[in-house]
Amino acid sequence: MALEFSRPGFQKSLLGETLNWSASQAAGNDQLGDMPEWKLEDLYPSLDAPELDRDIKKLQSDAKTFHDSYHGKLNDIVDGGAGGSDLARIVREYEALQDLAGRIGSFAGLLYAGDTSNPERAKFYGDIQEKLTEISSSLLFFSLELNRLEDSVVDACCADPDLQVYRPWIDDLRKEKPYQLEDELEQLFHEKSVTSRGAWNRLFNETITSLKFDVGGESLSLEPTLNGLLESDPEKRRQAAEALAEVFQSNLRLFTLITNTLAKDKEISDRWRGFGDVADERHLANRVEGTVVDALVRAVTEKYPAIPHRYYALKARWLGKDKIAHWDRNAPLPHQSSKVISWSDAQNIVLDAYSGFDPQMSDIASKFFQSGWIDAPVRSGKSPGAFSHPTVPSAHPYILLNYQGKPRDVMTLAHELGHGVHQVLANEQGALMAPTPLTLAETASVFGEMLTFKELLSRTTNPRERKALLASKVEDMINTVARQIAFYQFERNVHIERRSGELTSEKIGEIWLEVQRESLGPSVRLEAGYETFWSYIPHFIHSPFYVYAYAFGECLVNSLYAVYENADEGFVEKYFSMLKAGGSKSYHELLHPFGLDAREPDFWSMGLSVIERMIDDLESMED
Repeated sequence: MALEFSRPGFQKSLLGETLNWSASQAAGNDQLGDMPEWKLEDLYPSLDAPELDRDIKKLQSDAKTFHDSYHGKLNDIVDGGAGGSDLARIVREYEALQDLAGRIGSFAGLLYAGDTSNPERAKFYGDIQEKLTEISSSLLFFSLELNRLEDSVVDACCADPDLQVYRPWIDDLRKEKPYQLEDELEQLFHEKSVTSRGAWNRLFNETITSLKFDVGGESLSLEPTLNGLLESDPEKRRQAAEALAEVFQSNLRLFTLITNTLAKDKEISDRWRGFGDVADERHLANRVEGTVVDALVRAVTEKYPAIPHRYYALKARWLGKDKIAHWDRNAPLPHQSSKVISWSDAQNIVLDAYSGFDPQMSDIASKFFQSGWIDAPVRSGKSPGAFSHPTVPSAHPYILLNYQGKPRDVMTLAHELGHGVHQVLANEQGALMAPTPLTLAETASVFGEMLTFKELLSRTTNPRERKALLASKVEDMINTVARQIAFYQFERNVHIERRSGELTSEKIGEIWLEVQRESLGPSVRLEAGYETFWSYIPHFIHSPFYVYAYAFGECLVNSLYAVYENADEGFVEKYFSMLKAGGSKSYHELLHPFGLDAREPDFWSMGLSVIERMIDDLESMED
């Protein structure tokens, strides 16, 4: 119930190594203009606010009352299916508890994300996590007892209109029934999470934000150093890459220990619950069949030669080289514009793009700018990358960025605003059904990126700048599709190997290089030190196997956007209905109105062909 750093969109750019530029590398604040910092007062005024203390005490009291009233009594209450209305009332009480807990946890997590180096905030975040874990432990019984009810009893109860509203949530919950443990074991797993997975996650976060890198005599944190890989000067890119490798290497024992520990922790949980494949738990959480993910992986890997290999061969020629080093992958093109895009211009570009699709989309996105829901500037100690955190339906989402005025920063803004719009629209489903499985969580964000890319392209008339913009989009799509599938394969190999014993840093590095060579192709030279670059990627730590959701979302949106471009009648209405559904419908049901089915063999090929055609266009633009 506390803030999860695996929410849709979190650190997307970090995963692709295409982070925003630091102030020293891109533009001063005078060029960027005034940028907003979020107003967390909408949740609570401060970490010592009386309102927060009041809500914590209320949550503790209400959770105890809920436990005392219903623990061990659910079967008697439903009485063979006759208690549908009573069960609906209990579910509503449970939902209210989830909303209040989510509000408290979101405030603590967002405050911590704003400055992870602040000891007071770190302690506050840890204390809140412990309190929420203790409170939620007393509520574990409800979902466990609900899943022990007979199917016939649940069906009879759901015939009541009041409970029928919650049928999608109940059906999703019952999918977890085969992997459910005894109550005492579930409570032990839950309570120990604070000192096991949660503690290792926090150690990773605080280690990453504390790292310093010597680049050209300047001491930088992780984000500005990664941003050096976007410099136009190849020497500066090399210096940044070597600084990254040096620091990662010096901390490799710790990152290896964290990886081994968390992989073993997951193996223990999977074994006790009865999951077979290392990614089965993620597939269940995403409400997607493993066979569908396997089909996606096959489709992407089969296209490695036609997409990333072909593109990087093109880029090597553009840069006048036979091969490019790994630090050149996201280098700007020789004639790429260095124009700084101010914050106000970025706002206008994205809102114009959204408005061109439908004014309602722009109206919702405007609230984020007007109401203090965005934290945009780079600050010391602030979490790197970007995310949109939905908080709870009784409040509103918050967006974190590290904006520095490049076109990619505008695309990141569009991406996170897409999440934000989706989260606002889904809030009508309530705390239990608003969260969207990762299979569709990236839909609105990637769709928003595509709208904004088209808007940027329409504003660019110089042929060389159009070529650079198109190349940048192709790179982002490769990072989102091919690179994330390579990450997924890396994770699979690490977790499978870990089942046979601890992995050395060297072994993990070998696995990393193997999947990178396969995905990047012969035109990218992996220099010494790159074998350590697996160590800083947060999704491997916070949410194993999350990464394939990006490829899923990109390919899905490519197909969806093709339907939109073909002027499908009623597309806008169907699109908003899909977003409003939140997690109340499966991805099969939500894609059906568009004539799309991700279970069809050619579905993924259709999405990947969009990227291929863009590369075709780039080849036709060769000087």
